[in-house]
Amino acid sequence: MAQLTGLRILIVGGTSGIGLASARRMLAEGADAVTLAGRNAARGAAALDALDNRAAGFVQGDAGNAGDADRIVAEAADRMGGVDVLLSCAGGDPMPRLLKDIPTAELMADVTNTLAPVITPCRAVYPIMAAAGGGAILCVASDAGKIATPGEVAIGAAMGGIAMFCRAMAIEAKRQKIRVNCLTPSVVRDTPLYETLMANPFARKLFSKAESMADLGVVESEDLAALAVFLASPAASRITGQTISVTGGISAL
Repeated sequence: MAQLTGLRILIVGGTSGIGLASARRMLAEGADAVTLAGRNAARGAAALDALDNRAAGFVQGDAGNAGDADRIVAEAADRMGGVDVLLSCAGGDPMPRLLKDIPTAELMADVTNTLAPVITPCRAVYPIMAAAGGGAILCVASDAGKIATPGEVAIGAAMGGIAMFCRAMAIEAKRQKIRVNCLTPSVVRDTPLYETLMANPFARKLFSKAESMADLGVVESEDLAALAVFLASPAASRITGQTISVTGGISAL
């Protein structure tokens, strides 16, 4: 039997990269319906074309905005008849910068623009899952939240915030049979963010060094998708509050 048979899945940040790879894998694993959410309608339409599956749909909105997050979740639940799984991976395209190069006026925006779009949908979906008797929430952060790295002070603060949010929410939400886990890759090669990073001299130097440490191979979106499928499935029904690195050997945390 497919691992996700009958499940209704909302993927915030699902129009490319990890989110789109996960949507494809989840549909192949029997998901009853998948709704992608993103800010760009054209990218949403392109993602649906790529999936070419009647079970897939799209909702436009900015997940970092509380009103939009509530609407995204409500529209997805209405479309699918509920939400059993949330994969939240809309962390944007944060660029590494040394702290001394970040103007004070921009510091909190760097943190918030990465943190809010991932955690706000979790709060929005909470009552829907609680009323249904349970669910699974998966957030994507990065190992920058575990390892202090020059150039990732603001990014690391946001990623560490995502990981702690998941751990703390898991403790509260277990009473409603909701599981919450966090996936933390380092470099993910086949994503739009990777291309942006490698076009930046400082980021390229930082991440090329990281890639050289990935003796098991540099991670690709499909690696995260496979883990997301498992954590969303009944096979992971006793797993919650975990922050799981997927790095190809760059780190061992």
